[in-house]
Amino acid sequence: MKKMLSAAGVALLTALTAVFAFGQPAQAATGFSVSNGRLYDANGTEFVMRGVNHAHTWYPQQTSSFANIKALGANTVRVVLASGDRWTKNSAADVANVISLCKANRLICVLEVHDTTGYGEDGAATTLAKATDYWLSIADVLKGQEKYVIVNIGNEPFGNQGYSAWTTDTSNAIKRLRAGGLTHTIMVDAPNWGQDWSFTMRDNAGTVFNADPQRNTVFSIHMYGVFDTAAEISDYLGRFRTAGLPIVVGEFGFNHSDGNPDEDAIMSYAQTNRIGYLGWSWSGNGGGVEYLDMTTGFNPAQLTSWGQRIFNGANGIAATSREASVYAGSSPSPTTSPTTSPSPTTSPSPTTSPTPPPTTTPPPAGGCTATLTVVNSWQGGFQGDVKVTAGSAAITGWTAKWTFANGQTVSQAWNATVSGSGSAWTARNVDYNGRLGAGASTTFGFIGNGSAATPAVTCSAS
Repeated sequence: MKKMLSAAGVALLTALTAVFAFGQPAQAATGFSVSNGRLYDANGTEFVMRGVNHAHTWYPQQTSSFANIKALGANTVRVVLASGDRWTKNSAADVANVISLCKANRLICVLEVHDTTGYGEDGAATTLAKATDYWLSIADVLKGQEKYVIVNIGNEPFGNQGYSAWTTDTSNAIKRLRAGGLTHTIMVDAPNWGQDWSFTMRDNAGTVFNADPQRNTVFSIHMYGVFDTAAEISDYLGRFRTAGLPIVVGEFGFNHSDGNPDEDAIMSYAQTNRIGYLGWSWSGNGGGVEYLDMTTGFNPAQLTSWGQRIFNGANGIAATSREASVYAGSSPSPTTSPTTSPSPTTSPSPTTSPTPPPTTTPPPAGGCTATLTVVNSWQGGFQGDVKVTAGSAAITGWTAKWTFANGQTVSQAWNATVSGSGSAWTARNVDYNGRLGAGASTTFGFIGNGSAATPAVTCSAS
């Protein structure tokens, strides 16, 4: 996302309609794959992205955002990362933790490098080649996660100058990622600050698709002021559909400094034509575009008008999102399953591990139960998930308690207020998840220090 387009980017060019020639995927990926312009998960089930962008690299402490985004219905989160060329580099261990948070919350992770934004016009931006260097440097934590991760090479990789290099630079980046052993579905952004008013991506998408030896590339258009009419939206997206090339709306808003995008048309066309969309953005915007925050201060209980629109409005996330089938427990179609990636040598990375079954305590009528599950663990730490379920009557609040046996502590938590005294720990609902109907559930999570443990949890209701 860029704050403003230059005036040169406002006019749409009238390039000739492209003729895209491409074949079927040369081989199935171990995770997501593309066929006939559609995206399929590892079970061979069509997957349509419904989600939002989250500025993780600037707000790394906001790890609760993943659970909160999921709770509002999203099936995908596009995560802002930095390669170190413009902003502080996200380490391999940090990226591994982001992936674990996506998996723990049953979200598909679209990981993107933001340092490329506006290259050629913004002197601080870096190249797609540099972004590719970054992906290859953290390849160990990406490999084995093909069922859950899509690699978005670089955000808005050209501004309104020098964008004629987009086709060659994007093709070369894809080839290098494949040569480096990454078999994930790759996502590529359009030039012109992502909006492709020059139709460079539209008219050269077939060439870029064919440059991928796995034919496993998805194209991403960002829709802001350039796309302020339904006709422009349907024409652009429709040309990809006609050509049989996969397209998603990787960013869009309800307003912008360069014009007023037609979010209703974007969401309606995407739903009718099974095209993914990812709104910008969860929270934390600045520089005059704070109106693009979906939540106030990262609080899911304080949705802005834009947040209400994208989550709860017509053709919104809550009504149209479908969770990826890889989280449903069905057997994947590939004959070999991805393996857990090795941990980086600099710092241990979370890995999914077998855990003992959770323990529950039967509640009295009108009470509640709580179930603690370890969803990830690593050397010296683990991530716990607690599910709180109301009994036979509605409740207005809940308190969960447990005792660690071996000195474990809680370092951070989300969706609950957690406190400890010695080995005893208490979690209380926050203002937006205390009221539960009979039989209804909510979840909260925490990061624990020490060996993974699943103590019995008691629950009391009010």
